[in-house]
Amino acid sequence: MSQTLSSSTLLVVALAPLVGALAAGVLGTKFGGNVIGRRLSHSVTILGVLLSFVLSAMTLQSVVVDGARFNETIYTWMVVGGLRMEIGFLVDGLTAMMMCVVTFVSLMVHIYTVGYMEEDEGYDRFFAYISLFTFSMLMLVMSNNMLQLFFGWEAVGLVSYLLIGFWFNKPSAIFANMKAFLVNRVGDFGFILGIGLLVAYTGSLNYSEVFAQSGELAKMTLPGTDWMLITVACICLFIGAMGKSAQFPLHVWLPDSMEGPTPISALIHAATMVTAGIFMVARMSPLFELSDTALNFILIIGGITALFMGFLGIIQNDIKRIVAYSTLSQLGYMTVALGASAYSVAVFHLMTHAFFKALLFLAAGSVIMGVHHNQDIRWMGGLRKYMPITWLTCLLASLSLIGTPFFSGFYSKDEIIMAVHASQLPAAGFAYFAVLAGVFITAFYSFRLYFLVFHGKERFDQNPEAHHAHGHHGHDDKPHESPWVVTVPLILLAIPSVLIGFITIGPMLFGDFFKDAIFVNAEIHQAMELLREEFHGPVQLALHGLSAAPFWLALAGVVSSYYMYMVNPALPAAIKRSFMPIYTLLENKYYMDWFNENVLAPAARGLGVALWKVGDEAVIDGAVVNGSWRIVGWVSGVVRKLQTGYLYDYALTMVLGIFVLMTYFVWLK
Repeated sequence: MSQTLSSSTLLVVALAPLVGALAAGVLGTKFGGNVIGRRLSHSVTILGVLLSFVLSAMTLQSVVVDGARFNETIYTWMVVGGLRMEIGFLVDGLTAMMMCVVTFVSLMVHIYTVGYMEEDEGYDRFFAYISLFTFSMLMLVMSNNMLQLFFGWEAVGLVSYLLIGFWFNKPSAIFANMKAFLVNRVGDFGFILGIGLLVAYTGSLNYSEVFAQSGELAKMTLPGTDWMLITVACICLFIGAMGKSAQFPLHVWLPDSMEGPTPISALIHAATMVTAGIFMVARMSPLFELSDTALNFILIIGGITALFMGFLGIIQNDIKRIVAYSTLSQLGYMTVALGASAYSVAVFHLMTHAFFKALLFLAAGSVIMGVHHNQDIRWMGGLRKYMPITWLTCLLASLSLIGTPFFSGFYSKDEIIMAVHASQLPAAGFAYFAVLAGVFITAFYSFRLYFLVFHGKERFDQNPEAHHAHGHHGHDDKPHESPWVVTVPLILLAIPSVLIGFITIGPMLFGDFFKDAIFVNAEIHQAMELLREEFHGPVQLALHGLSAAPFWLALAGVVSSYYMYMVNPALPAAIKRSFMPIYTLLENKYYMDWFNENVLAPAARGLGVALWKVGDEAVIDGAVVNGSWRIVGWVSGVVRKLQTGYLYDYALTMVLGIFVLMTYFVWLK
């Protein structure tokens, strides 16, 4: 029986983190006079997110067990013509799952932050930001209309800007948050164009009303062109996803955003902000299914991101940047699944990835704390015996990431590779090669990080920067396991990282979990049907995986990294010397940043200056504004000469005027 959920419950889910954010942000900072201390600040924000998580879990249970649904307007902001601008919630399987993922990962990050940020001056401000981020993300995933979706979309962008530049006295952090903000503006420009096109031709912002008119939209062309309207709208929407979900070439902001504190790396780059684009395309599946051109475009972009961002992870030495490039690559996998019309598989990977990637980031943060805020993996090694909990949880996350059978990451990653292989679209061939090659690369850089950090010789006492950066930590200071507020979230994230895929693959991919949330035209796009035929339970899938190509590629990646960094550490240096041009290309990140800073930015600046000098100063100010008053001044100057004050001048003017009028009327006859 289908039940309706309570609107007041859903409001509490969304607003509880906002209340916590306002309390910590206003009363806990200098702005509000530090009325509440640190303990109350973190307590109120953690309680807000905990309440959200508990209610989200209850909502998910109602959706799955009782078939409950919700799609109503909560508040009408304004009506312009026939266009209704509303705040409303749409809760189905897709939304309920996203609510749980967002609130659970956010809760773990909140608890972890108590330990990680305890010495930081901006402690209360940080809690306010991450709670506000959680509120923004919930508004995004719970929306039932494109206006609220766009509000949440921009709000997570704004809060990520504040978080990446959290240490605002650090020039690199300020550069990174500005870069993230500007690159996301490029994507968001495409996103709002896509929304604008849909609104212009459907007259509605509501998802259900827009989807109901998808048949008519599919027949329209963009005025003045022979382009299909639906294709243009979908590509514009996907450009928004490319910015938010860091797809090539709008990926450049994500690695630099590691300048923010580690907890936000886990929050932004694991479960929430970067997956907003993937969620949005899945939510818009009834529209994307109508355009094979858009789906091919998505496949190509996803394939490029999955493969080429993985290469960059191989040469990084900063522990957080390696995990960041791994996120880019995994987002490429999700995007490829969207292009293959396997939307449910993309969202399934979004969920499993959220847990193991949040765990990897938080484990990286625990390592950074243990070795006194050093982030260079070349100065670590042998940490396994000093940090056993961090070591074990990081190993489990890495095994899940590379797709080890029976681990969560295996189920989602394997299904993506099979879905792309089954796709009939022209771009699927390239995408299949990219995701298959990406398996080896992922395994290689993941275990390069793992071996260099936790195994081998202890190198943390050889770090040349240790004395300079942290004078009070001597070379004799041994690493140590992190406090319980850090290790408990690691353990709690490790459980779903291992188990959630096994438990949920059946209902999420081949059951009714997404039945009214995701639409696939099975006659044209048959990938999901083929996967359904081959699925005989999670155990059989994992056993079959042990003999499939991805498993052997992953194993080869692990063995290669072990040999190169544990057995024969001289080999990587020799390879680097032999392939110096390729290494230089990777070191410079394919020169994308150079291109943006030296070609695109000057071109944009030149265009801006031209518009300012020619358009603004010469045309608008010079010709229109100043020109108009000059003409009026000249005319009035001429007319003024006629105002002499002598009666005979006015009499002559009247006589001449009558003469002209009489001549005119005679000429008319």
